[in-house]
Amino acid sequence: MSIESLIRAIPDFPLPGILFRDITPLLKDAKGFRGAIDLFVERYKGRGIGHVVGIEARGYMLGAPLAYGIGAGFIPVRKPGKLPYSKLSESYALEYGTNSLEIHADALGDGDRVVVIDDLLATGGTAAATRRLLERLGAKIESFAFLIELEALKGREALPGAEVISFIKY
Repeated sequence: MSIESLIRAIPDFPLPGILFRDITPLLKDAKGFRGAIDLFVERYKGRGIGHVVGIEARGYMLGAPLAYGIGAGFIPVRKPGKLPYSKLSESYALEYGTNSLEIHADALGDGDRVVVIDDLLATGGTAAATRRLLERLGAKIESFAFLIELEALKGREALPGAEVISFIKY
């Protein structure tokens, strides 16, 4: 069974007109999940990445096993009010609203090499906000990595000059 066949489309979620790409069937399938993580590990092993930065929440599901697989640390980027220590915050626009993201102020330092991971690249708002947070901390972003990319929403345009990797494109 292919990884793509384990991703279901749910119309009108979370709002009318949005076609949500649900990865929970992929996560449930042991072979599919391993296959998806292996795509990322093969791409990033041996590149000297010190940390994987996962964007809440599905980025954690892919990012933590990627960090383990390449021998890197894991840094969560969270929605507001979830981090207990001193933090930085950035606002962003979603295809269906606005929100903000936070990271601990001491999560990374100058020159720390990171890959940013999330399940899906849509408009690029969350990835761009994460980029701004990491740049404020002085981290060096080696790559942005996504399992799925919705090409029609042109999220890559929100990340000019960055390496952007996606494995499944709609």
